[in-house]
Amino acid sequence: MSEAKRPDLAAMLAPLGRALVAAELPVLERNGLTMWGYVVLLGLGDEPVYTQSALAKAIRADKTRIIGVLDELQRRGLIHRAPDPADRRAHLVSLTPDGRTTRERAQREIQEQEDQLLTHLSAADRRVFLRALQTLAALTAEQ
Repeated sequence: MSEAKRPDLAAMLAPLGRALVAAELPVLERNGLTMWGYVVLLGLGDEPVYTQSALAKAIRADKTRIIGVLDELQRRGLIHRAPDPADRRAHLVSLTPDGRTTRERAQREIQEQEDQLLTHLSAADRRVFLRALQTLAALTAEQ
């Protein structure tokens, strides 16, 4: 007897991804962020500084396309950009305290919504699901 066919991963993940993005948008709006702005703030992580080029690579964005996002985040005081003393053609990007606070608040609110969805899984299934997603996300980040 053959194993039951399962849907393709994209067929299962796409509707979930759309639902998660739809749930995130009001949170981001309340925090004055666009999706790309949030991605940039998350991409900066806890590192003290990134070059714009390294940040773009880390978040898988075209370095010229994120300039407008960086301009807006800097205008709002969420990031700081300065010429790299080692290479005046490059700019260093870092989170400001307000940027860190905004990122943490938005992420907390988003994860609270995700936790509501995850309550539909048992605690054991939740741990396995999150560990599997982290593993797959790390693999795709290396590509």
